[in-house]
Amino acid sequence: MLIGIDDTDSPGGMCTTYLGAVLARRLICDHMRVREARLVRLNPNVTFKTRGNAAIAFNVVGDADRAFDLACGIVEELADFSCENTNPGVVVTDRKPDAAFYRKAVTGFCTVDEATGILDAAGARYRGWKNRRGLIGATAAVASELADRTSEILVYREPQRFGTPRNVDRASLFAAEAATFPHTWDTVDVANDVVVCVPHTPDPVLFGIRGESPQWVMAARQMIISEKPALEQIWVTNQGTDAHLIAGTIGLLDEGISYYVRGTVAETPKTGTGGHVSFTLCEEERIVRCMAYEPTKNFRQIIRQLVPGDTVIACGSCKKESINLEKIKIVSLKKAETTRPPICEACNKRMTSDGKGKGWKCKKCGARADAPDVQEISRTLETGWYEVPPTARRHLAKPLCRGLPEF
Repeated sequence: MLIGIDDTDSPGGMCTTYLGAVLARRLICDHMRVREARLVRLNPNVTFKTRGNAAIAFNVVGDADRAFDLACGIVEELADFSCENTNPGVVVTDRKPDAAFYRKAVTGFCTVDEATGILDAAGARYRGWKNRRGLIGATAAVASELADRTSEILVYREPQRFGTPRNVDRASLFAAEAATFPHTWDTVDVANDVVVCVPHTPDPVLFGIRGESPQWVMAARQMIISEKPALEQIWVTNQGTDAHLIAGTIGLLDEGISYYVRGTVAETPKTGTGGHVSFTLCEEERIVRCMAYEPTKNFRQIIRQLVPGDTVIACGSCKKESINLEKIKIVSLKKAETTRPPICEACNKRMTSDGKGKGWKCKKCGARADAPDVQEISRTLETGWYEVPPTARRHLAKPLCRGLPEF
């Protein structure tokens, strides 16, 4: 059977994966076999998400009625019902729902009625609390098919430490990254000298390591020195896979959807208030603004080097009629040129303009020229893929260390 749970956490505490890790141990204690624990990230642009918009699913061998009772019981025990946006959902089903629902939930928007309709058709057991929104994520989690998958080990704190400062040795995190990258990623941000894998919210997670396989994340985890954890869980995930990106066309982009679009840079990038960098991308007569916000740090330096005429593929979410960049491919570079008045061959002096459309004239000898002096500007920017740093990377965004995108 498949067990799905979503929306039990809040910005002020709890974590759906922690609740799931506790449930997995209770299922095992009840003589059931947990064959897989899955962490499924859904559309990152959902406005009512509590934090990272993650749902969980378990593949379990055992009694479905008993599993449903245990899952509902642990939600009532641990979920943060005090938060207005916490609306849990639990699903237990012997039949896997259509994976199309998962694909819609990770790339678009779904409704509770859509979820319950699918669950009823599958004969699933389910329960929702408050407005029951968590049934969307729980259904998507049990319906998920991961063509590309990664792993994450999440290490959880002892309950009495929740909300207190975390004790994780910084040097050991950088050592783990150095020893296991690129098979693990986003443990730290080396370029910006920042720890990435240790959260700052008052939830049960001590730290998390993402990587290609359970073996790699465990190898990195074993190098990390920290306070004594309460429990640990390795999850199969869709993180780092670009599962949220779909092909888009400039001028036909919908709010809250993540795209990859091809276009031509229409104007020189501008740095605005707060250090945010923007430029306009065009395709035929249609345009869209692209944004590289201040948290993307050194990525903005790449964007600032673009010039009108460069061809790029921009990847990111459509928000407020802009694409918030996650990565960009520079397909081709426009030859950059500068023009100056020509030099008089006789006097070796630069001529001056003789009026609009009238060419140039040497003040000394009166010689004339019709064409300016055109010089090519050397560009250090190269074609290829560029990405935001680990400190700004979304859960679903595929890091370039995993391979270059094929779109």
